Amino acid sequence: MGENRAYDWIEKSLATIEKAGWYRSVKTIDSAPGAVIDLEGESLINFASNDYLGLAGDERLIQAATEAIHEYGTGSTGSRLLSGHRPLHRDLERAIAQLKQTEDALVFSSGYLANLGSITALVGGRDLILADQYNHSSLKKGATLTGGNVINYNHCDVADLEEKLSCNRACYRRCLILTDSVFSMDGDLCPLPDILDLAETYQAMVLIDEAHATGVMGSHGAGCVEHFGCRDRALIQMGTLSKALGSLGGYIAGSSTLIDFLRNRAPSWIYTTGLSPGDTAAALEAINIIRQEPQRRQQLWDNIGFLKQALADYSLLPSESPILCLGLDNPHQALQLSQHLQAHGIFAPAVRPPTVPFSRIRFSVMATHQQQHLQQAVEAIRTQKSITNMKSIN
Repeated sequence: MGENRAYDWIEKSLATIEKAGWYRSVKTIDSAPGAVIDLEGESLINFASNDYLGLAGDERLIQAATEAIHEYGTGSTGSRLLSGHRPLHRDLERAIAQLKQTEDALVFSSGYLANLGSITALVGGRDLILADQYNHSSLKKGATLTGGNVINYNHCDVADLEEKLSCNRACYRRCLILTDSVFSMDGDLCPLPDILDLAETYQAMVLIDEAHATGVMGSHGAGCVEHFGCRDRALIQMGTLSKALGSLGGYIAGSSTLIDFLRNRAPSWIYTTGLSPGDTAAALEAINIIRQEPQRRQQLWDNIGFLKQALADYSLLPSESPILCLGLDNPHQALQLSQHLQAHGIFAPAVRPPTVPFSRIRFSVMATHQQQHLQQAVEAIRTQKSITNMKSIN
């Protein structure tokens, strides 16, 4: 038999990725999640986590998950339609709907699956999708899978969105506008009220990804829809249970008609094993804590304010969220600064193309960061000799 060389391109592609400074590898954490972690033998202050409220290691979530596992086992054993679901699933969905002030909610096994399943259920080959160019991968992949006409509009540019709606909307059956609420790689917010105004004018649906806003934004932690005062507007709200809620999974919140439709048409819900009992119970407990402890969210915003003020003289990207980024000229400089920070006890990842248009160091602030943690990060940045070469953003 002849030699099969069909896979040779993979090694060459990896070499190209490494040469460009885009090569990635995982790092092993040997401790519970928190503001300080053990990373490959080092104790580091953690600025690489989406655990904004510090709940992933909270004993109350651990206890809730443990009790659920003892009662219901470790797995849901199949799709909820075929194998049945647990009372916890509906308890969580009701809690999400109450937090978001919607009629109902539907829990998926991940946020990525929530976006893929919902988008492909809502629109198809005869439809138009208008998407912010900086949207999360799950929104982009979901849009592509519909087979519809996907048009990107300039990041947070309402005028560009309106122009594209004006030129294209009349040619299609349905129209769906897709946007993150908090953009995960910059930390800025979408102009939601203006987007919803355009959606009404052009009879378009809106799906907003609240992954990085759930538990963080708004006076009750309900997200950017609450933050912008848009709870009474018609839209589809997606979010995750794996960031500020410290668990795993995703959700869609909206009208009871929408949720009933998705139960019957969203493939990534219908054909996927339901969220595990432990994850479900942990997320439910997290929502309870968010309601009972607003001071936790206030501490997060105090920490964000301190770090933004301390880094005001550096190339900090505009942000209205716990995601703070220092812009850099190239991937190698980002890697160098990340390594410098780690040598000074700070774990903050270098984020590079193709994930983002230009390289940066991304800091995720947590409610459980103490003042000395934040100050140590600031001092480590100030001691980096190449700091003057950092990309000017403002």
